[in-house]
Amino acid sequence: MRLSDQSEEILETLWVKLVENKHRWVDTEICGNNDVLLELQANECVDRKKNRLTLTETGTEEARGCIRRHRLAERLLNDVLRMKEGVIHEASCDFEHALHRGVDANVCTLLGHPRYCPHGSPIPEGQCCKEQHEHPEQLVKPLATLRKKRTGIVAYLHTDDQQAMQKLIAMGVLPGTAVEVIQTFPTIAFQAGRSQFAIDKELAEKIMVRQNVKK
Repeated sequence: MRLSDQSEEILETLWVKLVENKHRWVDTEICGNNDVLLELQANECVDRKKNRLTLTETGTEEARGCIRRHRLAERLLNDVLRMKEGVIHEASCDFEHALHRGVDANVCTLLGHPRYCPHGSPIPEGQCCKEQHEHPEQLVKPLATLRKKRTGIVAYLHTDDQQAMQKLIAMGVLPGTAVEVIQTFPTIAFQAGRSQFAIDKELAEKIMVRQNVKK
């Protein structure tokens, strides 16, 4: 399903009012114009009784995805791009529509599966979050704890430090990147893709790696 940007924004509002704030229904005036209401009805996202709207099962799932992409966009703009507070919400409204299914999982993983947006609102879990919970904890460790010649895949970057996040991104150390530890003292040296880097232990603690299991 691919809804218009306007319909996705209405679904976000419906999610907040009906799911988070527990309203029983929302007035149809929230749609602003009849085209948006007709699109939501045509895609079986809402039930309408006179001037009252509620979310269908399909609509609830779509709204959940919309609010998740919006709040992940806010986290990305705040934590990585360091945008000013006053423009984060407006910019997120535009940016979220680019986070199609699959891309939002990459962003979520990059940010370490955040639970809340910068304003404290909860970010609905995605499949990537559930998979992260299911992986045995001992298989995902900071790069700083891996022995020499151990290999793995970057799972996520575990930091709220914007400068550290930007430094790692500039190196190309992103979720899904294959890494191999080359040296553990005095600095931690590792190979990421075709490049080699040497970093201190503090920064290496922020790179969470899913180790390759030896058979």
